[in-house]
Amino acid sequence: MDITATLAPKSNQMNADDLIVGPRTIIVTNVDVAIEAEQPVAIYFKGDSGRPWRPCKSMRRVLASAWGPDSSQYVGRGITLFRDPGALYGGQQVGGIRLSHLSHIEGPLTVMLTATRGKRLPYKVLPLRAPSPAAPAAAAAPPAPATEPGTAQRLPVGRTIVADDPQPAPAPAPATPAAGRRSAPAPVRRSGPGAAPAADAPIPGLD
Repeated sequence: MDITATLAPKSNQMNADDLIVGPRTIIVTNVDVAIEAEQPVAIYFKGDSGRPWRPCKSMRRVLASAWGPDSSQYVGRGITLFRDPGALYGGQQVGGIRLSHLSHIEGPLTVMLTATRGKRLPYKVLPLRAPSPAAPAAAAAPPAPATEPGTAQRLPVGRTIVADDPQPAPAPAPATPAAGRRSAPAPVRRSGPGAAPAADAPIPGLD
């Protein structure tokens, strides 16, 4: 049984530990903005169980660069999130949630983000592509053309088969004597001394 559901921390928001088993792609359903709050943006998504993702300031900057500042435009769009174990908070590596892919961008996007005071580093985001449609089922092979009995049929793999003949083979036609020549009369079996007995004749000495 999958234990993923038991790994979720008791919290009112998505945490980095929720992604310990791997990245997750979410579809935004609503965005709440509370300017004065410590975590001012809450992004709700399908299947969030009431626990939104609250992006840090760096990820908010990435979203604004990619999608613009109007959060109402985010609804219906996709984000792939992953756990970054090296994320710092209060000078300690506590892990954090980062985004790697976004829908509704034309191509890879690079945003310069503040890493430390006075140091900025490029952060690259890739486009999130919609899943490719399933390949259409292979068309059924057309039925083999009717083949006359006794004729050969070439198969696609290079093998040759001969169609079964449902009728018995015709008896060979009797030979026609050549013109000007007479056919020899059939030999006449004669009985008498020294002649071989007929097949149904009794053999002397046996009942």
